[in-house]
Formats: sequence, structure tokens, C-alpha cells
Amino acid sequence: MNKTGLVKSLAEKTGLTQKEAAKVLDSTLDSIQTALAQGDKVQIIGFGTFEVRDRKARNVISPATGKEIKVPATRVPAFKPGKSLKEAVAIKVPEKKKGASKRGKKQ
Repeated sequence: MNKTGLVKSLAEKTGLTQKEAAKVLDSTLDSIQTALAQGDKVQIIGFGTFEVRDRKARNVISPATGKEIKVPATRVPAFKPGKSLKEAVAIKVPEKKKGASKRGKKQ
């Protein structure tokens, strides 16, 4: 789902027009972005937590040249899903039986 689909879904569920729903979504995202830029944490109970994490400076190897490059320390946004979101997304994977293969028996 992209932003347009999210706006349509919000409009249907709330009874707002798509224009109003887009304004609400933009305002929500802007508020989260502003809070993160200020170093605050945004916690939405049951959904998850948006936070800023510090990434240390490190050396990496450029795949194009093979030379080592120093990457400076930076701050990056991060999202940690809440329990309800994890449970909503989780899929029960059936356990495999011992000796069984995906492709079946060879003859």
C-alpha cells in the first residue's frame, strides 16, 4: 500500500473526504518527524515506537573500488513494533517433520 491507498483507506474508515484524510495523515507524519528531529521518542501503544538511534563511525569497503571508506557517525530514525502489531503480522509456520524435504522423495 502506498500513501494514496492509505489516504483512501483512512477516508473510508473515518468518513472524511480524501483531501481531509490526506491532511490528517500529513499532519501526523509531520508531527512524528518533528519529534524525532528534536530527539524525542514517539510511542503509539499497541502499534510501536519511533525513535532516533546513534550510529557509530565505521570503516567500510566500497564495492565499486575495493577501497576502505570512513563513514561518519550519524543519527538514524528507527521503528520498534509493538506487541499488537507483531501479533497481527505474525504467521504460524508449520513445523517440518524429520526427514521430510520440500521437493518430495527422489525416485
